[in-house]
Amino acid sequence: MQATRILAIRHGETSWNVDTRIQGQLDIELNDTGLWQAQQLGLALRDEDIQVVYSSDLKRAYQTAQAIAQAPTRAQPVPLTPTPALRERHFGHLQGQTWAAIETNWPEDAKLWRTRDPHWSPQGGESLWVLRERIAACVSALASQHIGEHIVWVAHGGVMDVLYRLATQQDIQAPRTWHLGNAAINRLLWTPQGLSLVGWGDVSHLARASKDESSV
Repeated sequence: MQATRILAIRHGETSWNVDTRIQGQLDIELNDTGLWQAQQLGLALRDEDIQVVYSSDLKRAYQTAQAIAQAPTRAQPVPLTPTPALRERHFGHLQGQTWAAIETNWPEDAKLWRTRDPHWSPQGGESLWVLRERIAACVSALASQHIGEHIVWVAHGGVMDVLYRLATQQDIQAPRTWHLGNAAINRLLWTPQGLSLVGWGDVSHLARASKDESSV
């Protein structure tokens, strides 16, 4: 079967994640927890036979990807390619705002966002349809180059959401019932017919590490 195995990973935690502040395509770095999460990813994936890592070029994703590609426990580094097409959705004038501020100052935008209106876009930003088409095109372009191989994509929550919907054939407006955890490991399979879901939301590597540290 012509297939590409994919590990799809959301970046580690940032201070803006903690503050529920919208990052979008603003270039925010990992906080200390996020750096630790990235290190644990590197350890968890050290024995995976990975041919290449593709990452959003935004710092929070790229730092996470570096920890995977260049993990000191890996026999040799894996090639790492920054990929702007894997960026988070652009949230226009809402970038940098907290959820609470958006609800208060832009209630109509908040309503359209909450109801997942596929054609609404924040001023200067992207709609859900535009995001979906960008990621779908990126999926085909990257995965088709690595038939028979195992690759990694490090990106953002919005990108993970699109990947899950593509793999499970869920509508863009369907309510989300799946988790988009920081540094979670998600497994997908790509064939010329599209994506399929193998495993989702694995954070056991983070739980194990926390338990190990608490027993020291």
